[in-house]
Amino acid sequence: MRYFLHFAYQGYNFRGWQQQPGEVRTVQGVMEGVLQRILKHEISLIGCGRTDAQVHASQYFAHFDTPEELRTDFKFILNKNLPATISIFDIIPVHPRAHARYDATDRQYDYLLNTRKQAFLGELSALYLRKPPDVGRMQAAAAQLLQFKDFHAYCLTPDRHNTTICHLRDVRIFANPDQTRIRLQFTANRFLRGMIRILVHRLLEVGWEQITLDDFLQPLRDHNPPRPLRSAYPEGLYLSKVTYPYIDKPPRVQLNFEA
Repeated sequence: MRYFLHFAYQGYNFRGWQQQPGEVRTVQGVMEGVLQRILKHEISLIGCGRTDAQVHASQYFAHFDTPEELRTDFKFILNKNLPATISIFDIIPVHPRAHARYDATDRQYDYLLNTRKQAFLGELSALYLRKPPDVGRMQAAAAQLLQFKDFHAYCLTPDRHNTTICHLRDVRIFANPDQTRIRLQFTANRFLRGMIRILVHRLLEVGWEQITLDDFLQPLRDHNPPRPLRSAYPEGLYLSKVTYPYIDKPPRVQLNFEA
């Protein structure tokens, strides 16, 4: 039988989602180990996408196969054995050919920025900025991204992708009234390696008036990455929503950071 796991994780103490050789601690590696210990057979856990070291997921899906139907209290048992930074919300029986990665139609990422240190921001991790950006300039630049399909220029490893075409559905930037808490939100069918963190860094450069709107857009027109190609730090990034045609599970963790 095939099951989807619906869960969330904090990425602080993980070297990303994907299993790696050696003693590297990853989300996939930890979860496969726990599942194998409980179910007493080898488990291959297939995730909906890869996240880098220290990147979070407030909504994530993965699938695995097991020969027998899971017991009704399996979610409790799994949560009891997983570290506190991984929370299982739902265990969903699916069609044997359902696929957590290939069947996802949209993915949403949020990036959180904080320009004023506050002790009571809760559990949300955000990038603390040295100086506030001009949010209006950032919003104007972000709105222009929807006209582009090829993001070759804003990818760390474009040659490793079969295509660098991404269908960007929406880009939004939210801020609280005094603009001390800012949230950037990107929705697309897929994202390239490093794409969002590169875009966030470039948008911040626009907001700090270090580059112009034309400087921001020209690499996309020319398919020629800026040099040096810099990325925003990972701690503010969340995979926040994944959409499937046959699963209706809204995110359990709301990132209303700017509220």
